[in-house]
Amino acid sequence: MVAGLYDALKSAGASEDLARRAAEEVANYEAQLADIRSDLKLLKWMVGFTLGICVAIAFNLYGG
Repeated sequence: MVAGLYDALKSAGASEDLARRAAEEVANYEAQLADIRSDLKLLKWMVGFTLGICVAIAFNLYGG
């Protein structure tokens, strides 16, 4: 749970249950974003590796 968001919602007058659920939703969203970012890093690495292999093959075919 995101404690800062929970405290802000409580001070703004939201009920405790509503503030807790909203903070948990934001925490869940942040976890999903972390998963997406880690997948994106892996995909970038895979594309870079594939591009390197393609350049090496093209160099062997046409360059020498």
